[in-house]
Amino acid sequence: MVWLWLVGRVIFAVFFIYCGVNHFLNFRSMTQYAAYKKIPAPGLGVFVSGLLLIGGGLSILTGYLIQPALIALAVFLIASAVTIHDFWTLEDATARMGDMNQFLKNVALAAACLMLLEVTNWTWGL
Repeated sequence: MVWLWLVGRVIFAVFFIYCGVNHFLNFRSMTQYAAYKKIPAPGLGVFVSGLLLIGGGLSILTGYLIQPALIALAVFLIASAVTIHDFWTLEDATARMGDMNQFLKNVALAAACLMLLEVTNWTWGL
């Protein structure tokens, strides 16, 4: 079952890398959305969070500096869930549902990052 660990690890890592790259590919629109959500220094926030997501994903993929990366990803995911996906402030039911789903996704991913802190063997296992 070692291959399941490898497949799951690669998928988990690629998810974060993709999201980080997306921050740069859609920098303007993400910065505008961050400004709309009243994030201070929205451009800097998008830039730093993009780097964090890419770095965290690469760390998961390689197993290098894994504990700090998992902690940073968990903190980022909870912070963005509360500040960006604040569904409880929205009146439109469709927008509220979309943000609630993103909020729950971020919380679940943060929980997965925290659980992965217990993994002690980050070898490829091949």
